[in-house]
Amino acid sequence: MFKRGVLLLLTLAGCLGLLLAAGCSQEPETIKIGFNVELTGDIPKVGESAKFTAEMIREEINAQGGLEVGGKKYPLEFIYLDNESKPESAVNATLKLVEQDGVMAMIGPNSSKCAVPAGGVCNERQTPMISPWSTNVDTTKGRPWVFRAAFLDSFQAPVAANFAAKQFNAKTTAVLFDISNDFSKAMADTFKQVWEAKMGPGTVLAFESHGAKEQDFSAQLTKIIAAKPDFFFLPDLYNHVALVVKQARHLGYAGPFMGPDSWASAELMALCGKDCVGQFFSTHYAAAGAQGATKDFIDRYKAKYGYVPDDVAALNWDATHIMLQAIQNVGKIDPDLSAQRKAVRDALANIKQFDGITGKMRFDAEGDPIKCAVVVRIAEDGQFIFTESVCPE
Repeated sequence: MFKRGVLLLLTLAGCLGLLLAAGCSQEPETIKIGFNVELTGDIPKVGESAKFTAEMIREEINAQGGLEVGGKKYPLEFIYLDNESKPESAVNATLKLVEQDGVMAMIGPNSSKCAVPAGGVCNERQTPMISPWSTNVDTTKGRPWVFRAAFLDSFQAPVAANFAAKQFNAKTTAVLFDISNDFSKAMADTFKQVWEAKMGPGTVLAFESHGAKEQDFSAQLTKIIAAKPDFFFLPDLYNHVALVVKQARHLGYAGPFMGPDSWASAELMALCGKDCVGQFFSTHYAAAGAQGATKDFIDRYKAKYGYVPDDVAALNWDATHIMLQAIQNVGKIDPDLSAQRKAVRDALANIKQFDGITGKMRFDAEGDPIKCAVVVRIAEDGQFIFTESVCPE
């Protein structure tokens, strides 16, 4: 009897080994997607916008029975991990999502300082990733598994420079940036190159930097104010923007500011208040005056969460729908996760055009969208008012 039991166990183990060797795992019951987001740290509003938007999508699709792929509906299972807005935490979150949680694909991180290292991990582990908000070229460069929904710094910098020169009749400028942040440093460097090519060497009168945890900018601002620039370019995250603008006004700077899309958080005006009124920044969409699908998204988001969605929310909406479109385009859910990830990556690469709520976009060979930017002005009531649209030539 004992021998027969042992024989039965060995037979079952042998069958299990054959099944595993043959890759005969079961078809997943859900479509599992990871979200690598900044829920804590220095930009928690970014993570909140990303998660709120993803939950809207998940609830709406699951209320209809799930995402239809190849004639069958699969409920969406979203896993949110907090990257604390730190590069090392973003890498750890990516490893957990990819290797332990077994996600089919990953959305995020949003900030470039997290998206650049996380993109390296996804590319090495052959897992498709879309960063909604990162504009640093290194996020996708040479990484066939990594995509994005935002335009690049190399496009945004000329938009800001050309608009500021026209709007402020400016010939000179000054720049202050976060040297520890990939986005901020790259944006500052690119803007300086663009401005000096346009206005001549030496027309960036001051080029100052600060660290991630710095709160007092009086040393840098004193130099900048003494240089008397026509305007002040500030490629910083919204939390630093509020501190810098307030301190600059306190020290006597009365001139205009111009910024990139990193200003476009729903929390900017809560932190900056009237000191930011009247300033301009380039970004991905303008909520005020939006129409069509964009207005519908804004209305539903505002009804659900109580405030107007920022561009992070809008870009996360587009990034998540691009990923879901790619999964649908595959046409089936393969029980082999590696094979499914490869099929989704290929489907992403084959999406040549997408009509998002941040505008129509087409993708180049690097997985970067080619799309228009908008410049907005901060109104008295805190709304971001559309000023002009600038499209790639």
